[in-house]
Amino acid sequence: MISRQKHDPFAAMRIPEYRHLMLGRFLFIMGLRMMGTLVGWWIYELTNEPFAIGLIGLSEVIPAVSLSLYAGHVIDISEKRKLLLKGVSLYLCCALLLLGLSTRYTASQISNHWIAFSIYIIIFFTGIFRAFTGPTFGTMLASIVPKNILQNATTWNQGIWLSASVTGHATVGFLIAGLGNTGSLAIICLLVTLGLSFMYLLKPKPPLNEPGEKKTLDSVKEGLNFVFRTKEVLGALSLDLFAVLFGGAVAMIPVFAKDVLKTGPIGFGWLNAASDIGSILIIITLTIAPMRSGQGKKLLLAVGGFGLCIIIFALSKIFWLSFAVLMLSGILDGISVVIRGTILQLKTPDHMRGRVMSVNSMFINSSNELGQFESGVAAKLMGVIPSVIFGGCMTLLVVTTTWFKAPSLRKMEY
Repeated sequence: MISRQKHDPFAAMRIPEYRHLMLGRFLFIMGLRMMGTLVGWWIYELTNEPFAIGLIGLSEVIPAVSLSLYAGHVIDISEKRKLLLKGVSLYLCCALLLLGLSTRYTASQISNHWIAFSIYIIIFFTGIFRAFTGPTFGTMLASIVPKNILQNATTWNQGIWLSASVTGHATVGFLIAGLGNTGSLAIICLLVTLGLSFMYLLKPKPPLNEPGEKKTLDSVKEGLNFVFRTKEVLGALSLDLFAVLFGGAVAMIPVFAKDVLKTGPIGFGWLNAASDIGSILIIITLTIAPMRSGQGKKLLLAVGGFGLCIIIFALSKIFWLSFAVLMLSGILDGISVVIRGTILQLKTPDHMRGRVMSVNSMFINSSNELGQFESGVAAKLMGVIPSVIFGGCMTLLVVTTTWFKAPSLRKMEY
């Protein structure tokens, strides 16, 4: 009689190098999420203009998208530990520049207009560094953990990211209230430095592809062709791209916090954290009890529910209701994140991980910034509340279209 192997929810975390990667990533992402949240609040303080928040996303997404395909080629032919350390170090330099920009001395010497302009320039450079750094984290998973626990490692990876995100979002509201922008940015610089110290403990990860083995353009085309040939990967990425693009209500939370719900920095921090709290709760659940079937259908239903939550958030005038629907949207988003991440890790060949993860970064990560810009433009054209309702409705439309037009994704299981 054959006994079924017991599921070990901590399988990946028992590997010391994987723990170092996750600890480094947790501290790094926590610092970055704090920085992103703080910059949104800071820009709105400087300009009192919702559209200015949208420009933050545009500033980062232009270089991130423009360089993502080339970055994938570079990652596949590079020693990944060295590339990761270099990218995180450059992020730290940007955080230090923002710290200097936030001081009282700078405010006494430079107008709000030029401070805001300088913030956009610094965020532009973070987009360049993110094009290389973000996908590198994803490529390192498969080189550290054996394939039979890759699904477990992917779930932990998403959980660590979301834990860092919720901690960063929630904490920065309290920090702004207690320490101001300058004190908060000092804490952010410290967190990124600590994260970098854990990444130094990783072993070198030599490339599987030799430099010059293929021309850059041919290498980029190979990665794109793989994504477009693999229908489940393409469907999952496309669905999330449009859902996040149109459902980016989070970008307008500074406006809802100040002008609709009449709350201060602490309430703003909790609203920012709400969706991530939901996401981490579901990630913990899925780590202990992973989904065994019907993942494609669950992905579509989760994204549809996410769009409905965004509409309710736009209509709410009550803080606790706004918080609750954002938390529910995070639960649903967490389900989609785990399914998409697992599909990507399981279906991508090792020698193409850099390029495929970069396409994923272009589709998914940059959709957050494009969604932020879309939200800013829509808010300027329609008003804040109608623009968020519009985004939620468009998300529902995308899901409905995908349900009927992509049956292979709907029926997909792993």
